Amino acid sequence: MAKREAKAKVIDELEEEFAKCNVGIFIDYRGLPTPEMTALRRKLQSTGNKYRVVKNTLARFAAERTGKKELGGHLKGPMAIAFGYTDMSGTARVVTDYLSESKANISIKGGFIGDTLLTPDQVKTLATLPSREILLAMVLGQMKAPVSTLAGHLASPLRGFIGILEGRMKQLEGK
Repeated sequence: MAKREAKAKVIDELEEEFAKCNVGIFIDYRGLPTPEMTALRRKLQSTGNKYRVVKNTLARFAAERTGKKELGGHLKGPMAIAFGYTDMSGTARVVTDYLSESKANISIKGGFIGDTLLTPDQVKTLATLPSREILLAMVLGQMKAPVSTLAGHLASPLRGFIGILEGRMKQLEGK
């Protein structure tokens, strides 16, 4: 009975992780020595994320409870999941940067954003995106540009007219 209760507790914890996170990245951790796994876990924790080695059957149950049944297809073989709670691209960036720096032969098996599954290539693409704040600033700048251009065009004739008046005033002062 104790084993069953322990498994139920793990499923509940994983269910909470699946429900709270906005991105998850599946990592095949075979070949990753424990000190390197700890280093990756610490890097993710320093950015407000979690790294968790999961038992596939328990993770599958937790995913089904949160309505993410399609994740079950990715939950095969030795697996760890990097759960991201803040910046989606930041989580993917930490994982991909660590994998490129690490000499261990580990790989990204895929991921998810909400209910959408990601391929390993999509996770790598996600890592190259700027953060949410930068993307919002870029959109705001693009929205502001036409208004600024219009204001410049509307003010241009007025500046020209003022320049002519100032030139005429200098002429009259010179006489």
